Amino acid sequence: MILETLVTTIDAAGAMHVAPMGPHIDAGTGSFLLRPFPTSQTYCNLVAHPEGVLHVSDDVLLLARAAIGRLPELPPHQPAEAVKGFVLADACRAYEFRARSIDDTEQRVRIECEVMRVHRLRDFLGFNRAKHAVVEAAILATRVHLLPKSEILAEYAKLAVIVGKTGDAPEHEAMALLRQYVTDYSGSGDTK
Repeated sequence: MILETLVTTIDAAGAMHVAPMGPHIDAGTGSFLLRPFPTSQTYCNLVAHPEGVLHVSDDVLLLARAAIGRLPELPPHQPAEAVKGFVLADACRAYEFRARSIDDTEQRVRIECEVMRVHRLRDFLGFNRAKHAVVEAAILATRVHLLPKSEILAEYAKLAVIVGKTGDAPEHEAMALLRQYVTDYSGSGDTK
């Protein structure tokens, strides 16, 4: 199963980096697989420092901002306990992890991760249709260098209807932010 999450890693300067990531989760094993692009900041950070924290969150505005590298400031966080890293204070759950192996021989890197500590911070409220729509829009935004912009914007028109009917202010803000990002995109590499 692939679960949409947020991953925090540490960059070369020791600062927290936040990125959305869809790890392959095998429930009950205490491990998961990350598949970042080799051009991503998350990959570079994990090669240099093979520890991080995977977060389950219902904050789709944060996910959208992280997907396009538009965090005006870092979200509230605290130091991790079992690894050198950061736990997002408003996450529902957090999984401190250590990368056990990194295989960069394919187009998408394979990083096998072992969970070192689990935090249950608050209940997961759940996703309504608007939150699901924003997650889909954020994923499309991360593919803007691979897909035609017109195709993404056509999907956004459909997703915006769902956000308009069932979303609150954070979902509306996230959708507008993502649409503007794709509209303004002029071409560059993956930055997650």
